[in-house]
Amino acid sequence: MRMLVRLVLGLFVLKAAEANPRFSRQVDLDSYDSTNYDVDLDNLNLENPDIYDYEDGLTIDDPQIEIGTLAPPDYSYPVPEASLEEQEEEEEEEAELPLKPQLIPQGSGGSGVLMGPDTQKGMPTCLLCTCLGGSVYCDDLKLDSVPPLPKDTTHFYARYNRITKINKSDFASMNKLKRIDLTANEITTIDDKAFLGLPELEEVVIRENHITQLPALPETMTLIDASHNNIGTKGLHREAFKDMTGLLYLYLTDNHVDYVPVPLPDSLRSLHLQRNNIQMMHEDTFCNLKDFNYIRNALEDIRLDGNPINLSRTPQAYICLPRIPIGDLI
Repeated sequence: MRMLVRLVLGLFVLKAAEANPRFSRQVDLDSYDSTNYDVDLDNLNLENPDIYDYEDGLTIDDPQIEIGTLAPPDYSYPVPEASLEEQEEEEEEEAELPLKPQLIPQGSGGSGVLMGPDTQKGMPTCLLCTCLGGSVYCDDLKLDSVPPLPKDTTHFYARYNRITKINKSDFASMNKLKRIDLTANEITTIDDKAFLGLPELEEVVIRENHITQLPALPETMTLIDASHNNIGTKGLHREAFKDMTGLLYLYLTDNHVDYVPVPLPDSLRSLHLQRNNIQMMHEDTFCNLKDFNYIRNALEDIRLDGNPINLSRTPQAYICLPRIPIGDLI
């Protein structure tokens, strides 16, 4: 019974300490001595414990000190990275968003910003293609027409696409355009004035298409490559290359041409006509029969192999050349 009383008194002291901080300072539980509490156990009335004053004069009714709630410390923990699945979901959501045109600065060769009008796919040309300075690369993009080009374009490449026709408006007002390369498309028709009106145009490459007629070209040309097409006898304009005083390379390999397209400018260095249908040649095709001192030094590369012509029958046609054409001499 004595132990029970001590236990009850101990619990009461603990509750009083929790309720009144002042009380907790007055009582040192560490120095608690159970022998200081002499209770008459014989006269203890457990059924009416209220008659005993366990507080022993302690002022538990004194105002308590209010302890405010402290704000939790601000720990700046690093934000955990998203899982791989969450990252993939975010990328898919971004891919589904409509593509917004962005400004793409030119390289050292241009000025300002290259964007270009929207293509048939609803994208600015320089987002669909690759723009580097004044060069626009649209290779292997399954295009079925020439995309609208920035006005400052100097070199245009659209190889290995599905373009079927070149319209007059495709290169209108392209005053800085120097090279057009449409290799390996499905072109069957080129507007005869599609390349005219381009004051800086020098090189046109339209090889590996289905062209039957070579369009008119400006006099500024230095390279023309229309090899591997279907150009026949009527597919070349009369004296088409006469006034191209800067023409260096003329390639008409693998077509249906049946004559050497004379007159050729003195600037020409290389003429490839192999695997056509050329059957004869005139003595003045390359040389000037009225001036035996005339020498065509620039024209060092003439390919006539694969044609049904015997070059040995017209020896006077080569006396002004530094080299004899390559072809059948028997």
